[in-house]
Amino acid sequence: MAEPSRAQARTAEIRLRWLTLAAFAAPLLVLAAVFGTRLGLWSAEFGLEVLTLKIGRILAFVGLAAALVAVIVAMKDMRRRGLYAAVSLVVAGAAVALFMVQGQRFSVPAANDVTTDAGEPPAFSRAVLAMRGGQGGATPSVACPDLVSVPRQVAPETAAAALEAAGFTPRGAAAFRADGSKEGFWFGLTHDAAIRIRPGRTDVRVAQREGVAVGDEACRLARAITDGLQP
Repeated sequence: MAEPSRAQARTAEIRLRWLTLAAFAAPLLVLAAVFGTRLGLWSAEFGLEVLTLKIGRILAFVGLAAALVAVIVAMKDMRRRGLYAAVSLVVAGAAVALFMVQGQRFSVPAANDVTTDAGEPPAFSRAVLAMRGGQGGATPSVACPDLVSVPRQVAPETAAAALEAAGFTPRGAAAFRADGSKEGFWFGLTHDAAIRIRPGRTDVRVAQREGVAVGDEACRLARAITDGLQP
């Protein structure tokens, strides 16, 4: 009777390994999507919106179901199989939680080109326009909730410092203006910022280059810049 018992234990262990692998499917796909985007194998839109937010989200819930099955299989011998179940449950649970948080954040309807002055948005410098392929923005620049002009004339150095504080790399600062760019860590989505300085008023504009929907990220960055321009 010992031999069938060993065979059953071996089968259960193989099953647990496959279930654990299923729990890792979503995180592995996200890593592949990031590296593929960074290497130029596909667009940021495909890597983020299709591979990550659509396929990856489905795999995250499949992985969670697999982790729950792994817990049931491991209950017969928690001393030997408990590690598989614990790892599967932690990885799958974290993946689902992150997808839910990011999904809620990205579902916020917001524009990718925002400004404190929708009537006359600050223009990008020629250097930044060249990096944007000569385009100021595919859609009109719009206002964000709670995003307003800074009611004072700041120095160009102050504007450049505000860009740096918000995570941007300054691309130039001159009389009455400053520009900067910020590349995202994961998928390399780039936001450009323009600060226009006038007597008694300073305006900000932030626009994404790729046009990929990422919730209110442009508004968040614009608010971070205006916060740095406050006295």
